[in-house]
Amino acid sequence: MTAVRTGVFTVGGLGTRFLPATKALPKEMLPVVDKPLIQYAVEEARDAGIEQFVFVTGRGKNAIEDHFDAHPHLETVLADRGRPDIAATLRAELPAPGQLAYVRQNEPLGLGHAVWCARHLVGEEPFAVFLPDELLRSENGPCIGELIDVHAREGGNVVSVIDVPREHTNRYGIIDPGPADGRVIEVGGVVEKPSVVDAPSTYAIVGRYVLEPTIFDHLDQAREGAGGEIQLTDAIQQAMATTPLRAVHFDGRRYDCGTKLGYLEANIALALQRGDLGGDVAAMVRRVLDELAMGQ
Repeated sequence: MTAVRTGVFTVGGLGTRFLPATKALPKEMLPVVDKPLIQYAVEEARDAGIEQFVFVTGRGKNAIEDHFDAHPHLETVLADRGRPDIAATLRAELPAPGQLAYVRQNEPLGLGHAVWCARHLVGEEPFAVFLPDELLRSENGPCIGELIDVHAREGGNVVSVIDVPREHTNRYGIIDPGPADGRVIEVGGVVEKPSVVDAPSTYAIVGRYVLEPTIFDHLDQAREGAGGEIQLTDAIQQAMATTPLRAVHFDGRRYDCGTKLGYLEANIALALQRGDLGGDVAAMVRRVLDELAMGQ
């Protein structure tokens, strides 16, 4: 089985839910504690053995390229101020030269279109897809690593799913689950944003995929789906005629940083987990809640 070496990061969205903050700053550069969202996704990919990082960008996303570039002047200033440790950390976090590639989506035509834009950089190997505003944390290691392991054993396409309230099924791609072996589920079908009454289950696809390159044959057809966009879910469904689909039930914590509430939750939760911040943040949260209660 061919190894999964390439990760595609879809970072071309406009981030309209976070305006005005995202008017000049890509939403993927919004910090969770002290690292931008995109860095968490890249670290997850690297920890799972991904070697090539392909960013599907759009207008105004240059800050992402700058973030993953060396900054000699900043490193010199840090060294002069007695903080060479920070400079060394920044340098160590950078992907190696030649590991990064960027391609413009040009038009926001949907997730399927974004993935299709990376086809020439992916080539003829299986690849991973990351939606960076989905921040996924697990004690079992990187979420994408579990999908890669299933692909190595079974082949086919693999997606990550979580169980959502039925009233939320119209927000996601929903699978029709078949037999399960532990957390690995055979999938009988998948539908993008079904109505609540038509949803085949409450298992929703969230932000991580391992796909065979044959998916591009279906994306080439550029069929419009839900919302008038080219949906990756639709291409995966079409591919099931020849390529099996499996889902891995994610057992960690998912923060939907594409929403304000999920983004705030991620900041608080990850800060509480930090040894250098957790105690102070917990005390701050308790103080704010007490002050609010007293003011009622």
